[in-house]
Amino acid sequence: MLSKAMEVIKGLKLSEFWEPWLQPGSPCLWETSSIILQLGFLAVLLIGLLKRLIEPQLRTHEPKTKTHELNPSNIKLGLSYKLSLACSILLLATHIMIPITFKTRSKAHCKYGIPILSSEIMQIVSWVMTLIALYVVPKHKHVNFPWILRVWWLCTFLLTASRITLDVHFLVLNHIHPGLLEYIDLISVLSSTCLLFLAIRGKTGITVANPSGITEPLLNENNDTKQEKRECPYGKASIFQLVTFSWINPLFVAGNKKPLDQDEVPDVDFIDSGSFTSEFFGKCLAQNPSIYKAIYRFTRKKVAINALFAITSAAASYVGPYLISDFVNFLNEKKTRSLTSGYLIVLGFLGAKFIETLTQRQWIFGARQLGLRLRAALISHIYKKGLVLSSRSCQSHTSGEIINIMSVDIQRITDFMWYINTLFMLPIQITLAMFVLHINLGNGAFIGLAATMVLMSGNIPLTRVQKRYQSKIMESKDARMKSTSEVLRNIKTLKLQAWDTHYLQKLESFRKVEYDWLWRSMKLNALAAFVFWGAPIFISVMTFGGCVLMGIPLTSGRVLSALATFRMLQDPIFNLPDLLNVIAQGKVSADRVASYLREEEIEPNTVEFVPRNLTEFDVQIENGRFSWDPDSRTANLDQIQLHVKRGMKVAICGTVGAGKSSLLSCILGEMPKLSGTVKISGTKAYVPQSAWILTGNVRENILFGNDYDRTRYEKTVKACALTKDFELFSTGDLTEIGERGINMSGGQKQRIQIARAVYDDADIYLLDDPFSAVDAHTGTELFQKCLLGMLKEKTVLYVTHQVEFLPAADLILVMQNGRIAQVGTFKELLKQNIGFEVLVGAHNQALESVLAVENSSRESEQTQGEEEPTLITELAQTRQDSDHSLCVEMSKKEGKLIHEEEREKGSIGKEVYWSYLTLVKGGVLVPIILLAQSSFQTLQIASNYWMAWACPTDSNDEIINGMGFILLVYTLLAVGSAFCVLLRASLVAIAGLSTSEKLFNKMLHSVLRAPLSFFDSTPTGRILNRASTDQSVLDLEMANRIGWCAFSTIQLLGTMAVMSQVAWQVFAILIPVTGVCIWYQRYYIPTARELARLAGIERAPILHHFAESLTGAATIRAFHQQDRFIEKNLYLIDNHSRPWFHNVAAIEWLCFRLNQLSNFVFAFSLILLVTLPDGIINPSIAGLAVTYGINLNVQQASVIWNICNAENKMISVERVLQYSNLTSEAPLVIDDSRPSSQWPQNGTISFTNLQIRYADHLPSVLKNITCTFPGKKKVGVVGRTGSGKSTLIQAIFRVIEPTEGFITIDGVDICKIGLHDLRSRLSIIPQDPTMFEGTVRGNLDPLDQYPDVEIWEALDKCQLGDIVRGKEEKLESPVVEGGENWSVGQRQLFCLGRALLKKSSILVLDEATASIDSATDGILQQIITHEFKDRTIVTIAHRIHTVIDSDLVLVLSDGKIAEYDTPSKLLERENSFFSRLIKEYSMRSNFDTFVS
Repeated sequence: MLSKAMEVIKGLKLSEFWEPWLQPGSPCLWETSSIILQLGFLAVLLIGLLKRLIEPQLRTHEPKTKTHELNPSNIKLGLSYKLSLACSILLLATHIMIPITFKTRSKAHCKYGIPILSSEIMQIVSWVMTLIALYVVPKHKHVNFPWILRVWWLCTFLLTASRITLDVHFLVLNHIHPGLLEYIDLISVLSSTCLLFLAIRGKTGITVANPSGITEPLLNENNDTKQEKRECPYGKASIFQLVTFSWINPLFVAGNKKPLDQDEVPDVDFIDSGSFTSEFFGKCLAQNPSIYKAIYRFTRKKVAINALFAITSAAASYVGPYLISDFVNFLNEKKTRSLTSGYLIVLGFLGAKFIETLTQRQWIFGARQLGLRLRAALISHIYKKGLVLSSRSCQSHTSGEIINIMSVDIQRITDFMWYINTLFMLPIQITLAMFVLHINLGNGAFIGLAATMVLMSGNIPLTRVQKRYQSKIMESKDARMKSTSEVLRNIKTLKLQAWDTHYLQKLESFRKVEYDWLWRSMKLNALAAFVFWGAPIFISVMTFGGCVLMGIPLTSGRVLSALATFRMLQDPIFNLPDLLNVIAQGKVSADRVASYLREEEIEPNTVEFVPRNLTEFDVQIENGRFSWDPDSRTANLDQIQLHVKRGMKVAICGTVGAGKSSLLSCILGEMPKLSGTVKISGTKAYVPQSAWILTGNVRENILFGNDYDRTRYEKTVKACALTKDFELFSTGDLTEIGERGINMSGGQKQRIQIARAVYDDADIYLLDDPFSAVDAHTGTELFQKCLLGMLKEKTVLYVTHQVEFLPAADLILVMQNGRIAQVGTFKELLKQNIGFEVLVGAHNQALESVLAVENSSRESEQTQGEEEPTLITELAQTRQDSDHSLCVEMSKKEGKLIHEEEREKGSIGKEVYWSYLTLVKGGVLVPIILLAQSSFQTLQIASNYWMAWACPTDSNDEIINGMGFILLVYTLLAVGSAFCVLLRASLVAIAGLSTSEKLFNKMLHSVLRAPLSFFDSTPTGRILNRASTDQSVLDLEMANRIGWCAFSTIQLLGTMAVMSQVAWQVFAILIPVTGVCIWYQRYYIPTARELARLAGIERAPILHHFAESLTGAATIRAFHQQDRFIEKNLYLIDNHSRPWFHNVAAIEWLCFRLNQLSNFVFAFSLILLVTLPDGIINPSIAGLAVTYGINLNVQQASVIWNICNAENKMISVERVLQYSNLTSEAPLVIDDSRPSSQWPQNGTISFTNLQIRYADHLPSVLKNITCTFPGKKKVGVVGRTGSGKSTLIQAIFRVIEPTEGFITIDGVDICKIGLHDLRSRLSIIPQDPTMFEGTVRGNLDPLDQYPDVEIWEALDKCQLGDIVRGKEEKLESPVVEGGENWSVGQRQLFCLGRALLKKSSILVLDEATASIDSATDGILQQIITHEFKDRTIVTIAHRIHTVIDSDLVLVLSDGKIAEYDTPSKLLERENSFFSRLIKEYSMRSNFDTFVS
């Protein structure tokens, strides 16, 4: 039986088609693949159909919902859907025709009936099913095509593309004309290409209108109403527009009419927006907390699409090198072959080039777009995390480090999204290169493979070293930026203390370390460039040498094909180390981001919220133990028992560091709870001790996200004593506040904070020492109108150092060593006689000192009470204080202080390029670099020309010279060219880094020598942006960008020379096409330049808002404003994404057009070479021209791209130069006019007719001040806010120069000596205490001038000695950024310690003890009096007792001297300003009077 069966099978002769059918090179393999794919497609369709049939049966018991009948009028079919139908019908028709043409099949096609018929029948069935599926799509209102159809269309494209490739191969191989089947295959590939783009886009374009005529919005309505949206043309683009990037045309039209503004740039598409990406990434992160898995889920779909384009582009790029050998053979055999086969080869070249450029543009754009999405998602999550970081986490990460994560690390992660496509392309590129080499050189290809592997593996150590250098560069840059940020934040202190020179040197030392690592990296880059350009040479020499040894004949066609392939191997060889480097950097950055996202957060359950109707207590703490470090055994707050009834006023007092602010923090839920319970009933508002003011106008700061209620707003403003302030500005409460409230006095900032809390209308108010920064009268007014007025029904807990505010409290908590030592009313505590009387006693002593002076001057005085107007009515608040100088200027500029960032418009000036190129050695290196590049290009062309000319065109021809000699000449020329590259790369590195260093130093010196007014009106974010991002461009990119403009132009000229040498007729098309390219470039530049500028400008607000939010996170949480701030962050992200995304699209728009023009030139030159009669051109040299022509599109695009890119990057040079020529302060030292080393000995300060104004068009702030502060005396300066007190002090330090008159100290005119000589001899304790990151020693003695003994002595004198001794590290105890690990009072004591160490003859106290309790203040006043008894002391104080014991008192009013005499003399006159000020203070401080 078995034998009979075998005979039957043999009779059928199945083996005749079975065996060849399955051979790899067989045409029938295509049919096999087709059948397998179709079976899979039909199986999936069948499963889907069965599922649809079964599901309704399972849901028979469910109630039916009424649906609208679908009328044709309800559905609008889009172009995409119609196109899919047309292409599917066309493909069905082609498969019906194929069986009909069975008899006319050529060798290119399978001739076995069974596989053909089975394949085509299944194709027909598949396309019928496709049409049925498409018919159903509108019925189900699908927005996207079903995924099965999209996969099927992708497979169809691969099948048809492989089919047409086989057709071309067989036609060229057999020298025959295309037949009907070939034309059918061409129609199929065009239709499937169209379907491929539809599959990638995914949208059907179908829109469905409701029968009611109301269209349902895609997004929630509130998203549209928040702000007016600019339409996104990308989201509505057709397939043709997406392919050609013509959707951006309207932006180019607008950009060429005038320079673009931010509001003219369209929005990004919804799926690219911050809100969508943030939400989607959040979902990915929720599924798995691993950041790697979250990024994978977030990017996988887009990565897959990009990978498809990248792989197609890589594959198409090797068609050219593959066809070169055939092209040279065709030219050799032109007499015997038809022109059709030549034109088919040209078609192959052109088709491959078209597909390569098309897909290349799509994957590059897709990678950039994916990077944009990932960056938006990560930034938003880092921002959200910043709002919930615990105190311990905040101290372990400085704001500079977190901002670095947001800028640098996220940039590295998004860079990987670009390089990930290299991962997919690399194996394809190497495989295809080996395939092409194997076809041409046989086993010689394996030598090429070995050489490639050697180079790749040799590059890996280079990359490892480079990676180490990069990490060192980043570390040194981090250190420099951290220090720069600190210097800018505390610039006022540095200038007043004359430490600016020291910190300038410190920044220069940080830069020196960074420069050393940059120089090492640049040297390695030069070596890498040598390897990169030497790689083709090394591989070609090794391969050709191996072929000679193995006896493989080298014809010119094979050599040229191999050379083209070697050049294409450059990218994979060089990309592998880059890829490994980016993976390593990306992993480090991803780990840093993951580590940050895992940081400890504020525990949300620390505080329990109780409904108000269930309790009479608003705040309850039972057995509370709290610690800033949860792992610590010792608690910062212990045994806390607190019950605050609704409407109570609770005062919290105690010495510095007793735990007052910590108690408020534990009620807010900011402080980790070790044990016990905290219960809150109602909403809360918080006023921190250090004022936190947002950049923006005053009204925005007060409203803080609440709706504007005019009545409530005006009541709030009046209660907070802000009415007078608003009257002084033309824009009133719309006046802009500078960064960190820099243009507002401490009192103003505090009052705005209080107004914010009062307007919020919360139930519970937590006020942390709100009256310390305001003067006596304002403090009383605030207390009476706010706490006892608008907040009389509210629960208020307030920390205070002013004892006069205690009697009005219902309950007083006395804090001591982290515990509530005493609780009770004012009278109860006085009776207990335990410790409270120390604070009250100190206050009473101060009051007695005031009353003693008052009584000695007037034996009897009747208090006039209400009849006598208070001083506030007599002294106009002119708001001409130094801190308000800019405010005055703002009134002239519609309230604008922080103006929009300087932005040049139009083309970048030639002087910018010239100054960059000639900064180092007058630009002498530039011609040498150009000569080295020209030599490289000439030698490279000569080496390739030699090989093409010397090698025979046919393997049967005799070699004129020996093959060894040919290779020797080639090697010498090629190696010479490689060394030219090494010279060029080294010189570029030297010139680039030297230029960047000079520019950095110029900018650094210019910024640090700028007057304080510059820092008042310039957010630090702008300066930091230039010092980090723009400086990085100068360090690492700028020189190469400029260099490559010249290098790519030289390369293009070389290619054109080679092509024109073969066929000069190419110039006929080359010249007009070059003209069109230049026109495109000029059309592109104005728009792209402005987009790049806008993207640079819009980056800073994201970082600035983040830094601001980190500082005020506690306030944001207390007011429950997290959502609003997150929305603002997303808005800023989109603001940056808009110009960045459209800039990327603009680049691709240009590259696409230049690529197609280059393809046109290449096609023209190929057709010319095919058409020219035989014998006119040398086939080998023609092949060389084609070898160079393959890269013509890349080179031509490269020239324009490099010019555009250089111009975009040159914006960084422009921005750095802007800050390199700032108006400078007076010289630090004037050699001809230096004071003696003992100056000032006496400390006499004389003002003669002193007038000061802040600008020529503004009125004088100080008017005709003429007085003398005698040496070694104590002078008090008083006056209302805005009277000119601080201006006078700043005039002494020459922060502002006199308009008229002069100031002398011990007879020396201070305007005639250097600033450093002046400021270094004076001491100041400022109102805002400043501490630097580092150690206690470094903060007290940054210049290392004093021994430890003196430092300890100073610490003891300022009451800090015991605290510092109690710490393990003693003087090396750490101080975190901003001194946040020390209380505000302790920071103020450190500032006093500096003054005690300095021992200057003149000491200025600017509200210096505002944040210190009365007891400590009393001790310090004694220390100051004792330590500075033989020195001149100038005091500005809100506490009258600090100036009452002065030898002289200067009263300023409206910038003029109102009174100047001894306190006793001033008090003798009843109506003197000073007398009334004393009376107010004594009335306010009298507890019985105050309570009443």
